[in-house]
Amino acid sequence: TTGASSNSDPSAIVESMEDNPDGGCHIYRNGYYRSGLSVVEGILEVNIIQMTSIQMTESQAESSLVDFVVTCQGSLPTDVCTVVSDPTCQVSKSVVCDPVAISDECLLTIRRSFEEPGTYCINITLGDDSSQALASALISVNRGEST
Repeated sequence: TTGASSNSDPSAIVESMEDNPDGGCHIYRNGYYRSGLSVVEGILEVNIIQMTSIQMTESQAESSLVDFVVTCQGSLPTDVCTVVSDPTCQVSKSVVCDPVAISDECLLTIRRSFEEPGTYCINITLGDDSSQALASALISVNRGEST
């Protein structure tokens, strides 16, 4: 046990320690404490506002490309991750993460490739050092077009 210092300050910290049979020890501190707190706005909302199929020639048609136009509210993201899953959003087929550089307005276009036609669940996550926000969509991809 550590007692108050010799200066009789009523706000002096008193610490005591005791053995704990469950392993380890507990430290009890009594007194006044001060700490700094930073409030960060974070990324508040993500919206997929448009999905556009990229038209390719027959020789390029190995996979379908889709552009997703995404907006967000709050702080600006530093990275974007796209998870492509089955239509139930349970089984992940691919995950792609990329850094992004957005200067003043949160509006970005994300291009993703789909190997074969089908219905997919798309989760787009925008993140920064202190927050993440997610938008989801169900997309049907056919050769040359998506809905």
